[in-house]
Amino acid sequence: MSAQTFFLPSGNAGPGQRFCLHHAAIPAVAARGAIVYIHPFAEEMNKSRRMAALQARAFAGAGFHVLHIDLYGCGDSSGDFADARWELWREDVALAAHWLRDSFPGPLTLWGLRLGTLLALDCAHRLRPDGLLLWQAVVSGQAHLHQFARLQTAARLLGGDTAPGADSHDIAGYSIAPALADAMRRQEAPPLPPACPVQWLELTPASPEQPPALQAASMLVIDRWRQAGASVTAKALCGTPFWSSSEIVEVPALLDASLDAMDSLAPAGAAS
Repeated sequence: MSAQTFFLPSGNAGPGQRFCLHHAAIPAVAARGAIVYIHPFAEEMNKSRRMAALQARAFAGAGFHVLHIDLYGCGDSSGDFADARWELWREDVALAAHWLRDSFPGPLTLWGLRLGTLLALDCAHRLRPDGLLLWQAVVSGQAHLHQFARLQTAARLLGGDTAPGADSHDIAGYSIAPALADAMRRQEAPPLPPACPVQWLELTPASPEQPPALQAASMLVIDRWRQAGASVTAKALCGTPFWSSSEIVEVPALLDASLDAMDSLAPAGAAS
């Protein structure tokens, strides 16, 4: 079944409309709930489209309604990226969640990738989802922004452009408002765990010497949440980082692991 594209009026979420892509649960399977996909930052969004689409189709085949929403200033939604704000993005996630809850019964899951995981965590305390699916979670917005800045610096050096005075809020070819950059720097994986179960999936490059393992920063957050009583299931998988690859990459193991994760978050019969 093909996905439905439409624009949601933003209402209180800011000016304009938000482009949405709805993968409907296939009728032959009992409905099990709904999932909001929260895309990553800047060019990582475009490089991740293939994997996000494959996963959404797999979820739809398993009985989930999946809504991809382009955040304000991103993709085909209204606005310029330079005018994006964290609080607008937070309202966009709420807009998507409310549309799904009004349209389809059952558990609601927030599914974030990279920076989208921090946005999902930030929204979780207000939206109270039934589960969180985190792909390659970012635990520090400041470190994430620095990563993009380092990539831009390397590109300038390779291109011979070392002129001082470059706009510090022009990151990886995207003009970022100081307010958004400041908000991103303040985002951290919260010390208090989410109230809902969490499925944490992470990719590591394949290595014959050692099995895949979660990053040390991830384990610190996961251990802290578990000690506080949270339900966190974490798994590391071998796979190419498709969000930064120069080629379109598919990681079947991540698709399969995510289906297994949703079996835990929203088991069959949950929406009946």
